[in-house]
Parts: sequence; structure tokens; C-alpha cells
Amino acid sequence: MSSPLRIAIAGLGTVGAGTLKIVQQNAALLAARGGRAIEVVAVSMRDANKKRDVKLDGIRVEKDARALASASDVDVVVETIGGDEGIAREMVEAALNNKKHVVTANKALIAKHGLALAALAEKQGVVLAFEAAVAGGIPIIGALRSGLAANRILRIAGILNGTCNYILTTMQREQRDFADVLADAQKLGYAEADPSFDVDGIDTAHKVAILTSLAFGTAPNVSAVHVEGIRRISIADIEYAASFGYRIKLLGIATMEDGKLLQRVHPCLVPSASPLGVIDGPFNAVQVEGDAVGRVVFEGRGAGGGPTGSAIVADILAIARGDSYPPFTVATNQLLQATPAPLDAHQGSYYLRLSLKDEPGVLAEFTRAFAAEKISVHSITQRAIAADASAQVIVLTHQTNEAAVARAAKRIAELPISVAAPVVLRIEN
Repeated sequence: MSSPLRIAIAGLGTVGAGTLKIVQQNAALLAARGGRAIEVVAVSMRDANKKRDVKLDGIRVEKDARALASASDVDVVVETIGGDEGIAREMVEAALNNKKHVVTANKALIAKHGLALAALAEKQGVVLAFEAAVAGGIPIIGALRSGLAANRILRIAGILNGTCNYILTTMQREQRDFADVLADAQKLGYAEADPSFDVDGIDTAHKVAILTSLAFGTAPNVSAVHVEGIRRISIADIEYAASFGYRIKLLGIATMEDGKLLQRVHPCLVPSASPLGVIDGPFNAVQVEGDAVGRVVFEGRGAGGGPTGSAIVADILAIARGDSYPPFTVATNQLLQATPAPLDAHQGSYYLRLSLKDEPGVLAEFTRAFAAEKISVHSITQRAIAADASAQVIVLTHQTNEAAVARAAKRIAELPISVAAPVVLRIEN
């Protein structure tokens, strides 16, 4: 058997500790599958006094993670610090410059700086691997890189943030509003003290940018992702959606049409019994459509020390076996600079909740707005009289244009009969 593959782990929080635990507990199994022993020789951590459920006997502890990037006894640096700037970026760049393989779980770093880091890894002849950066323990990056490599990918759609899915699931199950469920999610550790990265869709956007690059052979461009979060979703919308056979999910979606790439993150209605509609709690799921294979779905835990550590160790094993590949499947100089498609061009069906005065002639007034934009209406339902004496009218449209719906919603908001701005959600069937 070859000499051991020597690992350094930068950051010993939930993910770093989970990775170390897997390497220690499954040492014999990993050696057999990788063809050589996997040995953690060094770690770094901010607080050496913090109690951790891992064994550090015989492992060197560094205060500064950057020391791992130049250590002569390290072959692979595992980065679990997080953040797209600062020490995480500095250490990864230094490790690659020192011709060390890098494995990272840092989706923000890869989404924003992945192209430059990938070019550096290719230049130095080392591996930059990031299976753990998207969907935790779900091997979606490996699937796009190898298992689905024969396919022209047509579409990717996924539930990529467990915090948002937990909040939306709990709102529906327990009939509680967003703020109340978010507070509980923070107490349970599903949401951070500042939850904006999750609930405003930023985390999902980073993951969409990475998956898009792998799926369509394009340079990652997170700034081109249209992003909406879930703060505006009410229990009323969840209940009304359910009555029509839908559930509301925060999805990350990417499609390439006519040479233009549309990347979007937003809450939308999906059929309750669909592969994405049945995903509950803090779980993730990714649906990929390929020209040869058709539709495939990957589902599992999207975060946590065990699932994310599993993905990290899978990348380490690939390095141990000598697997070598460009980080984004094709060489960085072959990645396309895709033209972003405007969201206004999106074609789909829509859900609108209108808050209108309950008086004669209302139907004729707001339907004129749809007629003016040539929007075909599938159904109109008055659901309830709200506390402010407004009628809650739910409109489902047939296939139409994003820009037309936006103009119709604006027209309705400006009508004297309108009590509040319409709530507009896309339907993904």
C-alpha cells in the first residue's frame, strides 16, 4: 500500500469535527477504498479550549490556519472555516500555490472566486474539490461531473437550503407565521442569529451558481442569479396554495435557452406530490433533467457535521485514488461566458393573491388588468374576508410572461379598489 495521504483540517467546528470523526472511525474502510491510509496530521481552530467530541491525540494544533498551507507534512488541506474573503480565501490560495490539494465546503468562496481558484489549481497541477459546498451529503456535484457527464443538461431545480425548507414546512404543519417559526429555528440551531444569508436566498444563490457552472459548462456568475427570499410568505399563501394542491418551496433553478442562461432563486408553488413537493424539514433535494437520462432526483440531508463531512471525505478518497479532473469539469479556459437571460422573459404560470375592497364591480375592474396584458386566467377564487374588510381573491394563470404579470400586478395595485399590493408567486409544474 502507498504511503498515507496526510490531511490538515482548517476549522474544527461542526463540519471540521464531523470530518475528523469520519476519518478516525472509518480508518480501515477508507484505507481499503482509497488504496492508502488517510491520516489527519494537523488541525487549526480559533478556540483550543472549546470542548469537542473528537480525539486530537497525535494531531498538531495550529492557531493560524495559514500555517497549514505551507506545512511540509501536509498533502491535502481541508477548509471548513467559511466566508468568501479573509483567512479562508488566503489559506486556500496559499495551499494551492504550495501545490497542495484543497477540499472545501465553502460555497460562498467557490461561487465568488471559484474560477480564479480553479485556474490556479490547474496551473499547479493539484485538485480543488468542493462536493460538500452544495447540498451537504447529497453527491450532486459528483453526479454532474461524472455520472451524468454524457448528458446535455436541460434544467436543474432544487431545494438547497434546509433552514428555509424547515421554516416553510413548519409554517404549514403548525399554522404559524414566519417570524414565530424563524425564532424557533434560531433556538434549535437551524437558523443563525442573523438569518439573512439563508432566508433572503443568498445561500441558495451561491449553490445555484456552482451547480449551473457544472451543468452547463459556464463560468460561475453568482451576480447573475435573480434572488428572492421567503420573508414575504404568509401562512395565508401557504394555506391557499395547499387548497389548490401545491406547496410553497424556495427553489434554485437554472435553465439554458437559446444560448442564454437564466438562474433564479425564489419561493414558488410546486405540486404537493411532486419529488420536490414532498421534501420536508431541513432536507435538500435536487432535480436534474438530461437529454439522455431524463429526470433524476437526489434527496438527503443538506447540512450537519455527518452529511457534510461525508462529502468532504469522499473528495479526499478521490484524491487518495489519484483521480484528477478540472474543478468545473472542463478546463477553466473552456468555460463559457454565458449571456444572462432576463427574468422578464421567463414563461410560466402564476399565483396572485389580491387584497381588494369587497364591493360591487370589483371583478370587472381587476380582470381588465389581465385582459390588457393578454394574460389567460385559469381560475379566480374568493377565499375569505380579511380582518381589514378586504376580499382575498386568488388568481391562477395559464402559461404567460413574467413581464406581463408584473405589469398586471402594478395596474391592480394602483386601482382604487386595491387594499394592498398583490402577492405574486411563480408556479413550477
